[in-house]
Order: sequence, then structure tokens, then C-alpha cells
Amino acid sequence: MTGYLNLILRLVIWFLLTANFSAVNIIIGVSVALLLPHKHRSRTALKDWLRALGEIVVAIPQAYIEAFEIILRPHTQEEVTMERVPPQRTPGLIFLDIFLITFTPKTIVLKYHEHGWYEVHRVRRRKA
Repeated sequence: MTGYLNLILRLVIWFLLTANFSAVNIIIGVSVALLLPHKHRSRTALKDWLRALGEIVVAIPQAYIEAFEIILRPHTQEEVTMERVPPQRTPGLIFLDIFLITFTPKTIVLKYHEHGWYEVHRVRRRKA
């Protein structure tokens, strides 16, 4: 089941990059998604994928709220923190994690460390 989710993720990325839904582009996208190598053969639980997709759905309104907060009340404090990657993450789930963190306006992933850490830049309001 997670193999299909990886294929769908690759196709979504392809269509976001090309912004073209012609028949030829769909054939090329499916070909590219199938031909890309699969490094990790570990089985990811379906619940991890569903949890990640649920977090993305929750992140959409959170992104709007954070955007309005930044507009209405300036954020002048910056910090860089290290966040632990959840255990046994496949490259697809790592991509979704990075997308989720970067999607919100107050945070961005600066670097993914192979040892299982995300380097995250955050902006915060100045404390009085």
C-alpha cells in the first residue's frame, strides 16, 4: 500500500513542477515515477502516511493564522533549533515532514542531517 503512496507522491511532485496535465505529460510523469530508484525497501506502516497527510491538512489553516500573526504583530526574534526525525522514516515521509515544517510561514528547514535531525529556522515575537 505504501508503494502506491510513494508513486502518488512522486506524481504529485511531477505535476507541481510541470503544471501540465496533457496526456503526454501524464505518460512521462508515470514513467519517471516508476523509473526513479527505490533505495529503501523498509515497509512503512500505513498509519505513518495517514498521520503525515493529516498533519498537512491541519497545517493549511495554521499557515494562514501564522501569516496574519506576522502581518499584524512583527516577529523579530530568530532561532535555529534541531528537531529529531521520527524513527524509521522513508525518504517519502522525510520529504513530507520537511514540506510540513516549511509550509508554515514561521519555520523553514535549513538542512536535513543524515544522522536523523532537521535544522529548523524559526521566527518568534520579541518577549516583553
